[in-house]
Amino acid sequence: RALLCLTQAVYYEAGFEPVAGRRAVAQVVLNRLRHPAFPKSICGVVYQGSNSGVCQFTFVCDGALDRRPEPGSWSQARAIAEAALGGYVERSVGEATHYHADYVAPRWAPLLAKITQIGAHIFYRWPGAWGQPQAFAGRYIGEPADPMALRPARMILAQAGAGAEAIDSGPPVPRAPNDVGGLLDTSKGWTLSIPDPGDTRAASSRILSEQQTGPVAAVVVASARPPVPAAR
Repeated sequence: RALLCLTQAVYYEAGFEPVAGRRAVAQVVLNRLRHPAFPKSICGVVYQGSNSGVCQFTFVCDGALDRRPEPGSWSQARAIAEAALGGYVERSVGEATHYHADYVAPRWAPLLAKITQIGAHIFYRWPGAWGQPQAFAGRYIGEPADPMALRPARMILAQAGAGAEAIDSGPPVPRAPNDVGGLLDTSKGWTLSIPDPGDTRAASSRILSEQQTGPVAAVVVASARPPVPAAR
């Protein structure tokens, strides 16, 4: 289950980026898992906010999952996900927990510390102590029994009925400008929310408790912005 969710993130977020860029996306997912501001499972991180209108990774909510993946790129994404789960670390992005495409300028970008750019994605970490290695001490709790239950309700209902019709193989659908995974289509009512980990301990504890009792949609908590860091 973890492999499926991580493969989806790598493919739909960066399937046609350089290899280092795909590895960097996988590293962001793993970094989030270990950070106190995010869920403690791979699928929980990838699908966080999918049923609350605040998508952390746009592909979860924009219909991209209804498209049949291009086989070769999917196989490459799976291999990258397997390596990441097996211990491979993409050191070029360090403790990055956020990224965006280089052709947009999200409002949150100046609030985080820039690490590097790989391909079309610019990667960031939290400023201060929350972006340092010692902050990444979260414990993996395992995956929900049915990770597909984390998908948006509209997709689950469609599959229970006539099902979503897969279209011809091709690259992922274009994503729009602004989520923490890269892009966010605000015209669909989605909103950007970057939690301050200093204010989300209670939320993280709640997510941990919920994941231990069954698959649920993770919650994103809006909070005060951290001080503006100096990019590096």
